[in-house]
Amino acid sequence: PASAHSCRAKEIKTKLGTLLQKPDSAIDFIIPYPEKPEKPAKAVKPSPEEVLQWRDSLEKLLQNPYGLASFRSFLCSEFSEENVEFWVACEDYKKTKSPMKMEEKAKRIYEEFIQTEAPKEVNIDHFTKAVTMKNLVEPSPSSFDMAQKRIFALMEKDSLPRFVRSEFYQELIK
Repeated sequence: PASAHSCRAKEIKTKLGTLLQKPDSAIDFIIPYPEKPEKPAKAVKPSPEEVLQWRDSLEKLLQNPYGLASFRSFLCSEFSEENVEFWVACEDYKKTKSPMKMEEKAKRIYEEFIQTEAPKEVNIDHFTKAVTMKNLVEPSPSSFDMAQKRIFALMEKDSLPRFVRSEFYQELIK
């Protein structure tokens, strides 16, 4: 279906975008970072036991690359992938070391997910939005914590039960 395709294409573009943004300077190529392991091997399909744990733990699901990918495809299929994309963006943001990079990412996350009429606007209450905007005056690793917690709770309450009933999930326990 076209919908799945556009989602996929968007995801691929995002991946390419991230790849293209990677090389900050030639130095990166000369000095390999110890904390950056080589490109991770293809995500290993988790065991049914592992998959069953995800029913009660969105955290475990999101920490598993395979689980995350499957959850993302599921949300894509119901046009609500902005929540998990926002969550992933926040996780990436919190790992950012350089203040300049952090400011750049904060702006991008705000424009993509938080501001009114954002292309992938996430559903957070006014109070959370206000706190987040206040936090962004001086971006810090915790700037999006409140919004991220809200979206996590939303996915846990709303998306996770639907995911567990979906064929995406059923495929994994076979």
